[in-house]
Amino acid sequence: MKIKRSSGLLLHITSLPGPTGTGTLGPEAFEFVDILARAGQSYWQILPFGPVSSFFGYSPYASLSTFAGNPLFISLQKLQEEEWIEEDLLAGIPIEDTDFANFDAMERFLQPALLKAHGNFKKNASSDAKSRFEDFCRDQQDWLDDYTLFSALAIHYSSHDWSRWDHAIAVRDPQAIKKWSKKLATEIEREQFIQFIFYRQWRQLREYAHKKGIRLIGDIPIYVNYSSSDTWSNPEIFQLEPENRTPTVVAGVPPDYFSKTGQRWGNPLYKWYEEENLYPPTLRWWSRRFRHLLDLVDIIRVDHFRGFEAYWAIPASHKTAEHGSWLTGPGKGLFEYLLKELGELPVIAEDLGFITPGVEELRDSFDLPGMKVLQFAFDFKPQNSYLPHNFQTPNCVVYTGTHDNNTTNGWFYGDETSEEQKSYIMDYLNLQSKDLFHWNFIRLALSSTSDLALIPVQDLLGYGTELRMNIPGTDQGNWRWKLTRKSLEKGIPAKLKKLCRLYNRCP
Repeated sequence: MKIKRSSGLLLHITSLPGPTGTGTLGPEAFEFVDILARAGQSYWQILPFGPVSSFFGYSPYASLSTFAGNPLFISLQKLQEEEWIEEDLLAGIPIEDTDFANFDAMERFLQPALLKAHGNFKKNASSDAKSRFEDFCRDQQDWLDDYTLFSALAIHYSSHDWSRWDHAIAVRDPQAIKKWSKKLATEIEREQFIQFIFYRQWRQLREYAHKKGIRLIGDIPIYVNYSSSDTWSNPEIFQLEPENRTPTVVAGVPPDYFSKTGQRWGNPLYKWYEEENLYPPTLRWWSRRFRHLLDLVDIIRVDHFRGFEAYWAIPASHKTAEHGSWLTGPGKGLFEYLLKELGELPVIAEDLGFITPGVEELRDSFDLPGMKVLQFAFDFKPQNSYLPHNFQTPNCVVYTGTHDNNTTNGWFYGDETSEEQKSYIMDYLNLQSKDLFHWNFIRLALSSTSDLALIPVQDLLGYGTELRMNIPGTDQGNWRWKLTRKSLEKGIPAKLKKLCRLYNRCP
């Protein structure tokens, strides 16, 4: 994959400035595409789009499915325009134009609204519309059947933790699958309908973005949630106890920049090998996963890329990540398989954290662009690889910060950066004043030799720590930041476009 010199913005769908409790695939998404085009941008990067749960703090990295779409993204405003809708879906919708999404309120409102929409569809939809629904269910059958049964069962048992369900259905006994599929047929069809609407609205947005010259960058978390359709329906590809199917080891990372004690993520780890050979079912599942996402986005950012070279395995009984061990990942074998199956690898490798020569070799063997995060550059070492003067190749993606970092202004003006560091940073940028630091940092990213520069929208707006997206290692209060409706006006797109023109990043 070769990326032409360009730039883009990082903004999750739920962070869009919609008039309701959370951003959606509705008019606010189309308006953001227009802003990207006016600002001379070429890319829109989003976070993972799978269905989320309040139990996991609505984290997009703890999805209930790696294939399904998040119902919270569905725009009731767009759904109301469908010719088969006869009821008012918007009456009583929570209107909140604030800096934070209200997932709880929106979820409470959304479920009965979608139930009502499904009833309208069954009653009023044309034969053509119903044929499109049937085509969708058939085309997506390889994941949709498992996911919709999983979702219906989770509602029945009031839990997504399938290990707590009755044993027969937890271990997917064929007779139990048949029994519950029949018993929950109505609920399954409703879940199919929700996914049909999500994918219909997603494809409409992507088509509009392409017309405006905007390409979408998606995100694959390397790991899936234990309490997910993926683990329940594919237990053979994970390192689980054979009897009760609980994890033997779980995912995480050792102590690093973000945490002194490391991070225990708790995700089940893949079964990459059978004896000394790569395990075919795991390879096939990853191929399906890539193919599926590439039907929805143009480039994939692979989260925690280093886990493909070696991964940190923590005994499931341990409460922290400090005492894990490094195990050999699938390495080149996986990517050779994907390249053969997919024909190309439009992938950005998230090569952050503890990076070894082996990780770099794996990335470079397939000519994958890595990530350069400017907030990691200023440790007083002139040879730091994140400093722009040390970029060895333009085949990389530069960020001021990511969704896991503080905002640029929060990082620079706050206690996270010492006064000595501040002076060092100002010397590097040749600044005489600390004013408008975020624009100077954005300029540093755009002026670099990196083929692609991506800017979190909070940095574009000069927001502080209180509006950061995520604090790694914590599970409360994250992922909720949301734009207000007029925040991206006031000449900001024009100012960004001027800088992009200056540094040859406009289309």
